[in-house]
Amino acid sequence: MARLTSDQARVFGALIVAVALHLTGTALIEGYSSEFSMRAMLVLGSLLAIASIGQTLVVIIGGIDLSIPFIIGFANVVTAQLYGGGMNFALVCAIVIGLACGIGALNGLISSSLKLHPLIVTLGIGTIVQGSVLLWTGGFPSGSAPESITEFVSIGGSVGFLPVPWLVPCFIALAAIVTVALARTAYGRRLFALGSNPRAAPLALINPVAMWTVTFAISAAFAAVTGILLLGFTGSAYGEVGQPYLFQTIAAVVIGGTALVGGRGSYLGTVAGALVLTEINTLLIGIGLQPSLVQAVLGVVIVVLVSFYGRDAHVRTTI
Repeated sequence: MARLTSDQARVFGALIVAVALHLTGTALIEGYSSEFSMRAMLVLGSLLAIASIGQTLVVIIGGIDLSIPFIIGFANVVTAQLYGGGMNFALVCAIVIGLACGIGALNGLISSSLKLHPLIVTLGIGTIVQGSVLLWTGGFPSGSAPESITEFVSIGGSVGFLPVPWLVPCFIALAAIVTVALARTAYGRRLFALGSNPRAAPLALINPVAMWTVTFAISAAFAAVTGILLLGFTGSAYGEVGQPYLFQTIAAVVIGGTALVGGRGSYLGTVAGALVLTEINTLLIGIGLQPSLVQAVLGVVIVVLVSFYGRDAHVRTTI
């Protein structure tokens, strides 16, 4: 029988933890496994996993993206403002995602071309984006989401005989596309090669600046998509709606087995990590902890998990 690789073992381990947490919640909390609860966890887990797509790619390449929560808030507010002003929703989405890609590309370009750590660059750019949105709205965003996007993410929605909203099957299809892209495309191979050995990658005709620019643009695009979906989920604009995703996207990526040092990981693992975090959050709320205490405990859990899983040696030291 073929043995699991270390990456596969991490993914399998995360799935086991998610199942164990669900069984624990079912045993301790009445209604934890009810249809409504399961719907809610699937929707919340899907949103976190979508927000974590870009973080997965960025971490594999050897970086980190702290601008994700700020871009989520930017997309959330700008979409509501423009749509509320009468603009066509499809055009609004195109504008918002296009602007987000520009912001992400700037993150990657500055980090790679100037050799600056992406943690500092993305945090700085993200803060500028957040400040710009606050100036534009005066701190009081307005507008709303179209009914179509609300139904797309609604916990009470369904797809034919499936008791889940359209978000869930669409996310499953998206996850499959991302997984195949990482494993089967030239972009995916270059991503892992650059993350594994940044110095040798140019010898294989891989342009580091172009790869970083494109990868951070993709990260920002999926953050913007998450912000738009959250507008439909909450029903109103909120500039700080993305703040919970700051460390949760990093934690989901690391719990799923992607090494913070770059060059190793998978999106399937990130999905498993998102499930673990969603289960933990639901369990803490279900046992009656106050929201502030939930955040504190969740923060401790994230730090512990990231500290435990994030200490891998770089892949180039193992070959």
